[in-house]
Amino acid sequence: MKKETEPPITEEILLRKGARKAEDIPDEVIRLLQKGKLQTVNLTEWLAVDHHLLLRAITDELGLQKELARVIQRLSQLGETRIMKIIPAIASEWLGVLEGYSKQDQQRIFHFQATHLSDSVRCWAAYIIGMNPRLCLEEKLSSIRPFAADSHFGVREIAWMAIREPLSKEVKGAITLLREWVYDHDPNIRRFAIEATRPRGVWAKHIHELKAKPELGLPLLEAVNADTSKYVQDSVGNWLNDASKSNPDWVLQICEEWLKRSDSKETKRIVARAKRSLDKK
Repeated sequence: MKKETEPPITEEILLRKGARKAEDIPDEVIRLLQKGKLQTVNLTEWLAVDHHLLLRAITDELGLQKELARVIQRLSQLGETRIMKIIPAIASEWLGVLEGYSKQDQQRIFHFQATHLSDSVRCWAAYIIGMNPRLCLEEKLSSIRPFAADSHFGVREIAWMAIREPLSKEVKGAITLLREWVYDHDPNIRRFAIEATRPRGVWAKHIHELKAKPELGLPLLEAVNADTSKYVQDSVGNWLNDASKSNPDWVLQICEEWLKRSDSKETKRIVARAKRSLDKK
């Protein structure tokens, strides 16, 4: 029996702005997202993706239904639906599955996910890198770089979250490795270097070493204290705002020094964001 051909995705769907509430997402959009045939366009859609259903669709695409039947059952029994728990859980399962394949097949299956149309599937691939015990930190950073530069906001966020755990165990080494990243022409790469090392971060564990000694991050921060990209500026300001909760005097000192050296609107914007928690006191 021939497989039924999917109707083409309409221009209206491709050019959608995205619903503000999950219940307002059109059924057709949800169906396509769960099948991996469409990228999400905003946070509402990104959070609405059912990764259990998406995993079933991807295993069908790969022809691995038998191999992943137990994985799907195991994940379903967990009953986990929180996106920041289910993505790492799926990545961990993939790492276990890949162990049973040749190196060539491992590369093929990983490449399939890393380059998939679905941003959610690419998120799995990012965590596969971050959770791979066979890779050292330098190898993980090198492998995660394409995800840090991804065109999709969700993949870029997951990229730094995926690397956060191993990075937190080698803070000084990570900062050394990331020093060239803050000079990259791509603002996404510069932003990754800052966001990945935030002392507190969002949806992520704190990095206690940087909470206690935020000055360790200066080699990265100094390079972007007048960055032209607002995306990077926000990250730098947020980094310092994190630090202000443990080391307010240090943050005030850094902000004062930066303003003395630069009266640019970029630096002023960063400093305002950095001091926002302090200004509320």
